[in-house]
Amino acid sequence: MNEVKIAIIGIGNMGSAHAKHIFDGAVKGMTLAAVCDEDETKLDWAEERLPGVPRYTDWHKVLDDHIADAVLIATPHYLHPVIACEAFEKGYHVLSEKPAGVYTKAVRQMNDAAAKSGKTFALMFNQRTNPLYQKARELVKSGALGEAKRLVWIITDWYRTQKYYDSGSWRATWAGEGGGVLLNQCPHNLDLWQWIFGMPKTIRAKCNIGKYHDIEVEDDVTITAEYENGASAAFITTTGEFPGTNRLEISGDRGKIVIEQGKLTFWKLETPERIVNATSDKAFDKIPYTVEEYSFDTPGSAHVGIMQNFANHILFGEELISKGEEGILGLTLSNAAFLSDWTGKEIALPMDEDLFYEKLQQRIMTSRVKTNVAPSVIENLEGTYSDRWQGNK
Repeated sequence: MNEVKIAIIGIGNMGSAHAKHIFDGAVKGMTLAAVCDEDETKLDWAEERLPGVPRYTDWHKVLDDHIADAVLIATPHYLHPVIACEAFEKGYHVLSEKPAGVYTKAVRQMNDAAAKSGKTFALMFNQRTNPLYQKARELVKSGALGEAKRLVWIITDWYRTQKYYDSGSWRATWAGEGGGVLLNQCPHNLDLWQWIFGMPKTIRAKCNIGKYHDIEVEDDVTITAEYENGASAAFITTTGEFPGTNRLEISGDRGKIVIEQGKLTFWKLETPERIVNATSDKAFDKIPYTVEEYSFDTPGSAHVGIMQNFANHILFGEELISKGEEGILGLTLSNAAFLSDWTGKEIALPMDEDLFYEKLQQRIMTSRVKTNVAPSVIENLEGTYSDRWQGNK
């Protein structure tokens, strides 16, 4: 094989941008074999902007026709595992948009299907290409930060208006989307949390339903977590504040890291704090430190980089940046946060996936069906990506 032929299922804001970049040759070794969407308006756009590319309304037929080697899934969340499982069964490589799914039981089945198929499975966690988060991970994993103490992420610059939530019948509903800010805006942050700092042993959370919007899902969340070594984490997010904050702070016994405003700052202690604590003869001692600052010209290769890496893995065996099987980790954090809020209890990991599924189904049963939703409007069908992460601010 000297090229990867890929079909994109779902050409809304993200799928359309992926399609245009592949069609324009931004991903070497990858060609656009087909696009699929049940919305005829989006297919009209594809006919104009992607001339000659086959168009489908039924994703089952895309898979049955075998005109591609791989599929890129950019549909509403519940469909990610459903489409992926069928694609693996029919011999396709799979690249899925985030999140991996809505609940871990389905994602676990997707992971099993991927393993059984032997095909490549990746997720669009494009922020793993961001050099700021790569540097943070390097400092933590290498031991430069010392024994982990605390992670605090305030990520409150996801501002959305009521118009946003009213733009689609599936948005901000338990039946259509499976959650709010945790499932739509924060999968990248949750993935980076565990990718850099690891998975905790317990989760406790408060998920406020419709605090700032007329929606049935959460738009304001505070999560706390505890780790086996005694470290802790706090994660605060909302779509109801402006201008908001994006500040990630990670502390260890050798210093701290802060990522904010497009810059990483590392306060590096000359002597580990635990040693100073145990040996100092001063009640209010200070520890000498140096300050290292890191900034980068670009925020990484982002979506195109993940697609290029996916193609390179299939063609040349390049190591995957974002393995699909790892998508269950960040989703576990959000599922556990929901379950904590629903039960009023601290949730130990691994969590009770059956209990979560049961309680999710209860909410789906009473989920409101949106009516009088305006016809689908394609906001980002120019083949460009949002610069939301450009300054990390």
